[in-house]
This record gives sequence, structure tokens and C-alpha cells, in this order.
Amino acid sequence: MKKRILAALLAVALLSQIPFAYRRYRLSKLRNAIQQLEGQRIAVNENEYIDYRGVIHVHTFLGGHSTGTFSELIAAAKTNALDFVIMTEHPQPEFSSSAMTLNGSFSGVLFVNGNEVVTANGDRLLLIPGSDTASSAGLQSTEVVVAKQKQSGGLSIAAYPAESLHWQTTAVDGVEVYNLFANARQVNKLALFFDGLWSYRSYANLMFANFFGRPADNLKLWDETISTGHRRLIATAGNDAHSNIGLSVNDGSGKQWIGVKLDPYARSFHTVETHVLIRKDKQLSRETLLEALSQGHSYISFDLFADAKGFSFTAAKTSQLSGDEIAFQNGMQLIVKTPLSSRIVLFKNGNPTEEKIGSQIEFQVPSGGAAYRVECYLDSLPAPAKGKPWIISNPIYVK
Repeated sequence: MKKRILAALLAVALLSQIPFAYRRYRLSKLRNAIQQLEGQRIAVNENEYIDYRGVIHVHTFLGGHSTGTFSELIAAAKTNALDFVIMTEHPQPEFSSSAMTLNGSFSGVLFVNGNEVVTANGDRLLLIPGSDTASSAGLQSTEVVVAKQKQSGGLSIAAYPAESLHWQTTAVDGVEVYNLFANARQVNKLALFFDGLWSYRSYANLMFANFFGRPADNLKLWDETISTGHRRLIATAGNDAHSNIGLSVNDGSGKQWIGVKLDPYARSFHTVETHVLIRKDKQLSRETLLEALSQGHSYISFDLFADAKGFSFTAAKTSQLSGDEIAFQNGMQLIVKTPLSSRIVLFKNGNPTEEKIGSQIEFQVPSGGAAYRVECYLDSLPAPAKGKPWIISNPIYVK
């Protein structure tokens, strides 16, 4: 009888692993497809602008929610060939975490100091650059914190935008429409553990594809705020890198027997990036980076699937690009160029209106008074990447 029970339990245990074995098989197919895509890359001229790759929303040990070190962070940025990293340390009452974090050029990467604060209204804001008085933000309204940041010449980005909506009636510069840390927190820990047993050793960088989803709710909030407020509002992606998400089994001394870590800095930086376009006649610096970001001359890419460097979204026969305003004219066209052929969806005030497939696409603009943006999808990739966005642009505002 005992043998039968043990055999039954063993059979159940083996059967329970079939989905995870299949998920490992899917990741192997995805990796092969990504490698094949690289051979199809198209050279894209950067024209008047240079595409700089970087990440926004990064934490270290200074903020109290991470054990990540400066050395680990710099090494990860260099490994991913990033041009910039924007730090957003949690403020501390005893010292200025913004003043003490990385700021300047290290190993050829530009670092900009900043803070993540929570206002008295419950809004989470990224302040770029940070402030020595960031620890007092919790006693002030969102409107006051944003106004002070603007007066100092800095940027304020609404992070976790669905958690509090006071930011919508303030003069924030942008919205973090995707947050890697928030997405990772939705992962079922048991599923993560068994995925790790099957896939972590061979496909650690692709495992997150099993859980990644289009940030539909945040995109809707962003689009609605632009449309109803008749305002410009930039979109950024937040790596929210802490290097502390995972699951492990340790012995009594703390030695790890087995573990899965989803977000070491290098993997977080490889998963999602924010690209910023700066004119060729200007060098990359703290000032030019923040200026380009404030203008919306940027886009989000999920480099987990493919490097998006070279993407552009412009108005035909003009020098206008994403983030800019332009007056409507009959026959106006918007041009999209991508380094890989993809399905490109045009959104008007947040509503999908047209889609085409290719690497250089022209869309006719039917009317003004609208914000037009695009999302790009690599439909040639199999599950779990199929149907998930590769690129999200900032809008061109047609008046």
C-alpha cells in the first residue's frame, strides 16, 4: 500500500513538472529566434540625432531597500554598453542620499543623481536630479513638490501612476508607464522556483519573458491624461533596479543551496531601456540628457527581445520627432523606422487606429488636435514573446 502511495505521489510530482519543462522548451525556441533576428538587422541612419541607451530608476544600498553596490552597478552598466544611468535613491533623514550616490562619469557611463519620494498625497515621484531636502517631501503635497522641482530646473516623473492620481492635476513632466520591479512582484513565487529549476541555468536572461506583460493600465492613464488635459507628458520606463527579487533555499548558516534571482543589475538593465535622442552637434552630458528627456525625445524599448537602437518616429519633411508639437497640414505623414521589421501600431489619443508591417512605415495623419504615438511588436518571435511590445514611443502632438 505504501509503495502504491509513493508511486502515485511520484507520478503527481512528475506530472506537475510538465508545464515547466514545456516553458523551458519555449525559452529555447525563443532564444534561437532572437539569434536569427539579429542576422536580419537593418542599418538605420541616425540623421540629426544620436541614440543614447540608458536606464532610469535605480537604487543602491543608500536607500535601505537594496544591497546593491556602486561597483556592481557600474559593472552592469558597462556590460550592457549603456550610455547613461539615472539614479533615484530613497531619501534618508540623516543624510542626502542624492548627494552621496553616483553622479558623473564612471567607466565611460554618465550617471545622474536623483531621488524617489512619496508625497503627502501618496504620489510616488522620481526627482531628477535629486534634492538635499527630498526627505521632507512626505510632508508636502504633490503640487508643491513638483513646483519646487520645476523651479530648480529639474524633472519630476510620476512613478507607480495607478497608486495615486493626484499627479494628474499637477505639472509633472512625465509618467513611468512601465516598471520592471512592479511587474516582477506579480510573479508567482512557486512558479518562479520551478521555472528556475528548469530554466535558470540556461535561460536566466529570458525567464522574465514568461511573466512580462504590456502595461495596459498605465498606458491608458498616460494617454487619458494627455488627451483630457491637452498637455504634453513624456513616458519613461522604470527599471526600479534593487537587485533583490528572487527566491532561494539556504542552510542554517545562510549559505545558499539553490536560488533564483530575477533582477541582478545586469539583467534588469538588459530587459528594458529608455533611449534618448540628442542632436549630433551636442555632446552627451547631464544637461543635454535632461533637456532631451524633458522634450520627449525618447522612447522605451524591451531589449530583452532585441536591441532597438536606431528606432525613430518623425513627421515627414520636417525635423520634428517624438515629443514635438507640429501644426496639422493636409497630406501630413508620420514616418517610423526600425532596425528590424515589426508590426507597428499607430495610436491616436490612446486608441489604435492603424497598423502596418515593415521596417520603414508611413502613416497618413487624418486630422489635428491629437497625440499620435506608436508601439512596435516582433511578431516573428514565438511565445512567450509573441504579442508583447518591443518599442513604445513618445507622441508627436499634431495641433
